Amino acid sequence: MKKLSFIKRNPDHHWVGDGFPVRSIFTYNDIAEQVSPFLLMDYAGPKNFPPTKKKLGVGEHPHRGFETVTIVYDGEVEHRDSSGGGGKIGPGDVQWMTAASGIVHEEFHGHEFAKLGGPFEMIQLWVNLPKKHKTAPAGYQSITNSQIPKIELPGNAGTIRVIAGEHNGKKGPAKTFTPMHVWDIRLYEGKTLELKTEEGNSTALFVLKGSLNLENGESINEAELAVFERTGNSVSFKATENTTLLYLDGKPLNEPIVGHGPFVMNTEEEIMQAFTDYRSGKMGKLKT
Repeated sequence: MKKLSFIKRNPDHHWVGDGFPVRSIFTYNDIAEQVSPFLLMDYAGPKNFPPTKKKLGVGEHPHRGFETVTIVYDGEVEHRDSSGGGGKIGPGDVQWMTAASGIVHEEFHGHEFAKLGGPFEMIQLWVNLPKKHKTAPAGYQSITNSQIPKIELPGNAGTIRVIAGEHNGKKGPAKTFTPMHVWDIRLYEGKTLELKTEEGNSTALFVLKGSLNLENGESINEAELAVFERTGNSVSFKATENTTLLYLDGKPLNEPIVGHGPFVMNTEEEIMQAFTDYRSGKMGKLKT
């Protein structure tokens, strides 16, 4: 059984553009080594937006060296990028964008959602790429709720949606460059869940709603991330109320992490080159 290493939380909010009220739970500047291959987690919401005719979100900006994974729980996000990828995702949907060698994109609230208003909640993960794939072609995966396998847990304990990786023979639709599991879990009050993992993997649980008790009696509450030691091959927890959580598990890259703003590479020289390439238009442009 893996032991809890630490709990990460951030009560401070900031706005990303004018559409995403975010708590940065972790970034590549703090615990990226402990949670590799995951680089960053932004938790946006929950927040109710009034109806508006404004286009709320984040305008054109670049990325290089990693992937962004946006998981929508409430609301709508519209995306388009310089690779030609794009689309609208709503509750239960996921967009998996591979920035790799470089991409320019924008993210806004969906037009219909903005017009009507309502609750908004999403998570954006940054997933690191191995050095050999940081210069791969950019790409985009639009993953709908209906494409994500939903597994009923024994004893009416809840459900697991497998976004990436595999559970009980069900494979998630996301294509990844390194082995990882990204699961959206609902666990009902009083129910216990034990998940098998591999020795040496990075493993973490993020609670969106509800609360969990771990084997050591530690409580994990809303907007808190539990990071486990790499020794051991399973994690176990009990829901003390109906709980929504995100399970992250992956094989560490064990490569240098050098990041600056929207770029994450292996050396300072590569970061400087990324800025040069972006300014010269080598990461592409959005069609007007």
